[in-house]
Amino acid sequence: MRTYAIGDIHGHLDLLKAAHALIAADRAAIGDTEAPVVHIGDLVDRGPDSRGVIDFLMQGQALGAPWVVLKGNHDRLFTLFMNDPADRDPGLRSELAWLHPRIGGGATLASYGLHAPADRPLGQVHAEALEAVPAAHPDYLRQLPTWHLRDDVLFVHAGVRPGVDLRDQREDDLLWIRHEFLEDTRDHGALIVHGHTALSEAKHYGNRLNLDSSAAYGGPLTAVVIEGREVWHLTDAGRVRLDPPHQAAAAE
Repeated sequence: MRTYAIGDIHGHLDLLKAAHALIAADRAAIGDTEAPVVHIGDLVDRGPDSRGVIDFLMQGQALGAPWVVLKGNHDRLFTLFMNDPADRDPGLRSELAWLHPRIGGGATLASYGLHAPADRPLGQVHAEALEAVPAAHPDYLRQLPTWHLRDDVLFVHAGVRPGVDLRDQREDDLLWIRHEFLEDTRDHGALIVHGHTALSEAKHYGNRLNLDSSAAYGGPLTAVVIEGREVWHLTDAGRVRLDPPHQAAAAE
């Protein structure tokens, strides 16, 4: 069973379109038109065109593209702000807020035409955001699923709470979890494909596959194709096999 997947986008529409071009090239090479493309979440924040990213994905799905778009923690932060700027996400550290430069909400609002949103009174910025942001955008983000299971591959933004059945997983964990998941080496019953924790490049750990290659910080946006539990990184030169370290060493 074949599935394509794309890592954390963070407002980089140019990188997203380039990732889809790589997928289109792979589809053409193997004659596949039906395998879904799973976007792993964090559509917005930090990058220059969060509005364009949301428009692109909404329009593609509306036209019938076989795309799955998952909710990331940054996507939820955006919707919380639009609902009530005083509302706090329980996963966000107490000293930070969505408009803090480290989080990148200001860049998202700037893509809708707001001037210096991180440097002005919160109430004023919120009022302007309600005028500038199409209601369809936060509505779209709110209804995004938090996971997608395909055969024995589970796609989720941040990870899962180890040892907890998928039906009992909490959205807070699916969008925010780090150490408890990242440091757990057991098999989770499915290959967990996730993002959220930025690396210099995508990495396969055997029980999980991290696709966040730091597009938010100037890195690339990773696109992969997964067949069973085998993974290939899609590049301009074609497929490059992505194996867990022990398998890669054994092949040398």
